[in-house]
Amino acid sequence: MFKAESVTHECVEHETHVLLLCEPRLPVLVVCDHASRVIPKDMHNLGLSEAQLLEHIAWDIGAGNVARVLGSMLGAPVVLASNSRLVVDCNRTLDDPTAFPATSDGVPVPGNAELSAADREARANAFYWPYHHAIRDQLAALESLAPAPAVIAVHSFTPEMGGVKRPWHIGALWDKDSRIAKPFMAALGARPEIMVGDNEPYSGRHPADFTLDHHAEAEG
Repeated sequence: MFKAESVTHECVEHETHVLLLCEPRLPVLVVCDHASRVIPKDMHNLGLSEAQLLEHIAWDIGAGNVARVLGSMLGAPVVLASNSRLVVDCNRTLDDPTAFPATSDGVPVPGNAELSAADREARANAFYWPYHHAIRDQLAALESLAPAPAVIAVHSFTPEMGGVKRPWHIGALWDKDSRIAKPFMAALGARPEIMVGDNEPYSGRHPADFTLDHHAEAEG
């Protein structure tokens, strides 16, 4: 296991994303697409209650904190999205119906029910692209340390979804490149108290994982 060390990060907060910047020890970037449950005030919570916005439909619960701790352990910069996945899901292509979900885990999202093409484009320009541009810029900076920096995307999942139990404590999602995933799974899988999912409960081969497909796999 990693031993936590004190790493000083400069926190730069934007309306669309948060950057935790440090002098990197390794060519690694940590990102979190669903770190926040924040919805801009002029969107009136998209018609949802405060209690609903605390649930997993609005964000990946705990993922932002894990990303921050991981960045500190690795001495790596961190990029976190600053708005709820219900505003626009930064881990989807913009033509995916779930990028602006009208329902999430069976819960209607009134503020997304009748979005026009112009509405979608405005949200993408305001929230989606600035987040992805921040990731691109950080990777470009890390290329001074290695030609192909590693990207670690942090998510979380519920222990039950749609009535189906999920027994895994942690899952490694990967596609063609197993250089990080396989040693990661082997190390944690050696501990009997931890059940590790290999592309469970989601799969890194699913076409919906835009962030890693776009910034990591497409760039080698």
